[in-house]
Amino acid sequence: MVARVIPKNYRNVTGRLASSKNRCLIGFESTLEKDFYLLLEFDPQVETFEEQPVTITYDDSTGKRHRDTPDVLIRYRRDGSGRRPDVLCEIKYHHDLRENWLEYKPRFTAASRYAQQRGWHFRLVTEQDVRTPQLNHARFLLRYRHQSVDAQDVRHVLRTLSGLGITQPKTLMQTCSCERDRQARLIPVLWHLVAHGRVGIDLRKPLSMCSAIWPMA
Repeated sequence: MVARVIPKNYRNVTGRLASSKNRCLIGFESTLEKDFYLLLEFDPQVETFEEQPVTITYDDSTGKRHRDTPDVLIRYRRDGSGRRPDVLCEIKYHHDLRENWLEYKPRFTAASRYAQQRGWHFRLVTEQDVRTPQLNHARFLLRYRHQSVDAQDVRHVLRTLSGLGITQPKTLMQTCSCERDRQARLIPVLWHLVAHGRVGIDLRKPLSMCSAIWPMA
């Protein structure tokens, strides 16, 4: 349950992002928060994430009482080695941290202590963590993740890719069909499969029709 409702802000970009993982709209207070939530929505290891999850009470060095609500709590999927600890995150621009560090430090110390008491981790997230090639991939591929595709087209693409092994999208399309219209129909199917992790690709590099792709087990 959200601990604080995000108010309208006429200085920053605020809004709501549709999240299929959370089956709801996620509120954000800046474009940096929105971009980070896109990364979480795309990351297959993330099960859910909740904005404004808890409100923490703490005292500063003068004994004055303060309240703070961190930006997001991330929960990860269980894998063969168990479940990764939840991560409580504060999202800030790097210049904001540099200019206001003395003000923020007690907040972050309290958030870190709060997380540690619950077996979570605390993490500061800046644009250096968010504005990466993975963000461009998330923006591009999330459009295809929920796109409706024909099951027969999916089988055809996967079967053809299995026969080729490591190849490129343009080679895969040319092998699937010599007809340009048919290739144009199958390209979204390929990106749909990449978005769901059914076709391997190196997401550390820019995506193109010349990217290396391969069949996943």
